[in-house]
Amino acid sequence: MLKKIKATYFIKIIFSYIDEKQELKLVKFNKSLQKKFDISINNYIHFQGKYIIYESNGKGKEYNFDDRLIFEGEYLNGERNGKGKEYFEGIKYINEGFEKTLFIGDLIFEGEYLKGKRNGKGKEYYYNGKIKFEGEFLDGKKLVGTEYDKVGNIIHQYNNLNGNGKEYYGNFLIFEGEYLNGKRNGKGKEYYDDNILYFEGEYLNDKRNGKGKEYYNDNILYFEGEYLNDKKWKGKGYDKFGNVEYELNNGNGFIKEYDEKDNLKFEGEYANGEKNGKGKEYYDGNLIFEGEYLNDKRNGKGKEYYDNGKIRFEGEYLYNYKIKGKYYIDQKLEFEGEFRHNRKWNGKGYDTSGNIIYELINGKGKIKEFDEYDGYLKFEGEYSNGNRNGKGKKYNRDSNLKFEGEYLNGNRSGRGKEYYDNGNLEFEGEYLNGNRNGKGKEYDSGGNLKFEGDYINGKRNRN
Repeated sequence: MLKKIKATYFIKIIFSYIDEKQELKLVKFNKSLQKKFDISINNYIHFQGKYIIYESNGKGKEYNFDDRLIFEGEYLNGERNGKGKEYFEGIKYINEGFEKTLFIGDLIFEGEYLKGKRNGKGKEYYYNGKIKFEGEFLDGKKLVGTEYDKVGNIIHQYNNLNGNGKEYYGNFLIFEGEYLNGKRNGKGKEYYDDNILYFEGEYLNDKRNGKGKEYYNDNILYFEGEYLNDKKWKGKGYDKFGNVEYELNNGNGFIKEYDEKDNLKFEGEYANGEKNGKGKEYYDGNLIFEGEYLNDKRNGKGKEYYDNGKIRFEGEYLYNYKIKGKYYIDQKLEFEGEFRHNRKWNGKGYDTSGNIIYELINGKGKIKEFDEYDGYLKFEGEYSNGNRNGKGKKYNRDSNLKFEGEYLNGNRSGRGKEYYDNGNLEFEGEYLNGNRNGKGKEYDSGGNLKFEGDYINGKRNRN
């Protein structure tokens, strides 16, 4: 059926939940396709917040919710099959010096796929284009090959076909044990990043299955019992003094979970080995959510909190997504209405005095965004599809204008200008996907021109 559609046409499919019913919406479609009755959902594959454009020869491209290309390659029966390439879809920072490690659109993997997973030969890359790993994959996992650091030094050799093997994260051992056909099968041990024992027990097909023990970060027993498909199923949980905190029977009961620093991260009701019922989530010991769960996801009424304990959001959730509720900043109402994919969709925004300052209808309108912690105005401009689209302005905490220009799907795209804190022009030119792309001019803080030319992915093109 897809072969009847010319390659220049495409359909974008988005699933959303309204009144707990799945609604199928077709957007960005060619009107001539409306009369084709042989087009059905079975012709397309949809991921959470993603969609695919197919071509008639089996090749395709996969995009995320913000229309960023994240994969291109071959498909079969709606899954990645054959050769393909994956691209980074966000920007990641490390704490030391805020070094930018990956840009949107950077190639992170190229190789072979089978039934949606990496299978066969492949290469992973760092942000600087250097090889991170080269070898063979099986069911998405590294099987045989060599891993390198950012300067090209070998840090690990993989040979996990069968028998005993080890897995590393950077220079840290994270697993050692038995493998069968590239998967964890048999006895094994997992470690924290600092090589402290976290779990020891039995595995089947890469998941904890059978008897096992979990430990706090100081090797004190935390849980002992049986697992089923990675879920705690039968057994007892202990506090750091050896006292029984909870007991599970066939995946049912009340449970407490801890993070790598031994801080409480969840406490609540369990059923079938998952969060079901009422529960609370913590981060670094601070309460960040309390509410209802269904099948391990936030579902029903709930509240989110800032680290300081003040209310951040209260409302209703469906499969981890906010669908209706109120946002607060410093305990003052900032927005009230409906959400789609966690984006403000229908509702009203308020200033600190309770006055209405904007209204969104179906994700469209003029909006003001405020910093969640300090409350200052950080953006004002046009919205559509629940995101920055159109003209907008961005400010810093001192109310200085830092950028004004055009946005597309939340990112700077089109013409724009950047400013120094003293108000002088820093850059004017073209943007694409958040980065300087195209023609532009750079100025020093005194207003003197220091570069004029083309940019590619945020960098000067001196060719």
